[in-house]
Amino acid sequence: MPDTDPEIPAPQASPDPQQPAEDQIFAGVPDAFGRLWTPHRMAYIKGENRPAGQDEGCPFDRAPQLSDEDGLIVARGALVYAVLNLYPYNAGHLLVVPYRHLADYTELTIPETAEFSEFTKRAIGALRRASGAQGFNIGMNLGSVAGAGIAAHLHQHVVPRWGGDTNFMPVVGRTRVLPQLLADTRKLLADAWGQY
Repeated sequence: MPDTDPEIPAPQASPDPQQPAEDQIFAGVPDAFGRLWTPHRMAYIKGENRPAGQDEGCPFDRAPQLSDEDGLIVARGALVYAVLNLYPYNAGHLLVVPYRHLADYTELTIPETAEFSEFTKRAIGALRRASGAQGFNIGMNLGSVAGAGIAAHLHQHVVPRWGGDTNFMPVVGRTRVLPQLLADTRKLLADAWGQY
């Protein structure tokens, strides 16, 4: 925890709007708060890699064209694949995605639906083996009004959960703490996937 200096007075608002408030004068001065810098989250906040319209490339169409490492792909099937979420809720947050670019679950063919379901089961098994996940949130947001970040390409979330994983950081600090780099998580899950 950073050192605190009891000699530093509490910041006061400036009565003159042309003058900076004292709290700005003290920027960078140690206080009782720790800082967890997450500059990688700015890409998500700014909407980078999210297609704005139909003409822009879809990241779920692009990912399978890359190597597994570069595309963060954990496993490939004939009709669907599993990929790490680039902006995860928890470490190991996977997405099950059909290769075919479609928006709605009802558009899946019977073989696509079967492999989509099988990959969801395999994702759960791999996450249990690799990380000891105690529970899961599984689901999809169909349409932007339902919260889909990329509504044009169907994808299902498989989010591992552990007892006590919702702590003050996401609730109060609006920050998620991820204990492992995505590339390392991808390798760990890809290895566990093959054991199913």
